[in-house]
Amino acid sequence: MGGELDTIRLIAQAGLVVKLVLLLLAVFSVVSWALIVSKWRELRRAEQDSEAFLEVYREGSFDAAYRAARECESSPLAAVFLKGYAEFNRVAKYGAGRGVDDGQVDALARQIHWTASREGVRLERGLPFLATTGSATPFIGLFGTVVGIITAFESIGRAGSANLAVVAPGIAEALIATAVGLLAAIPATIFYNQFVGKLRGIASAIDVFTAEYETDLRRQSRAAPAREAPGN
Repeated sequence: MGGELDTIRLIAQAGLVVKLVLLLLAVFSVVSWALIVSKWRELRRAEQDSEAFLEVYREGSFDAAYRAARECESSPLAAVFLKGYAEFNRVAKYGAGRGVDDGQVDALARQIHWTASREGVRLERGLPFLATTGSATPFIGLFGTVVGIITAFESIGRAGSANLAVVAPGIAEALIATAVGLLAAIPATIFYNQFVGKLRGIASAIDVFTAEYETDLRRQSRAAPAREAPGN
């Protein structure tokens, strides 16, 4: 308890620049933790929903896969499927029963590839901030420490004494900025690396599914009477 009070007292006695640095580091830390929690949940739901959707999709029925995709809202694979399914039905409907030609299938393939890219970008949102927090906050804390040490030496010069009682408080309050910077950077770096690993797995699954889906669309285009999406 005494240590906590001493730390609070040192922060209260710190100079304006050090206080501003600590405030900035606190903002980085709070925002990064909020991103960590939300991104963890988002990626976990994306993985779970993708697994559930793939189980249905690989049974071979587009209509059943459509219903599953509507329920698996967090899955990037389901989003890719829904975009392709809607476009495929639209093209087939206005083709007056003539099927879907190769040019139209190529256009559909471009649509699903664009959707896949957008889903990848969506899942990466927030990661640049974590990377910035992990790389920048130690230096921001170090800046606060340097300013604090300069202030401490100025105090030593005014006091005309360099004994421990004069030096220690100023050095201690200066080092708090470095400690807070590291406390903000370490979890941001750890979870950033964790999320990048998860995203690589999800991106690989998106690529594999997109290629498989394109092949299935080409096969379906050989006999493509107009089909209304279930529930329309």
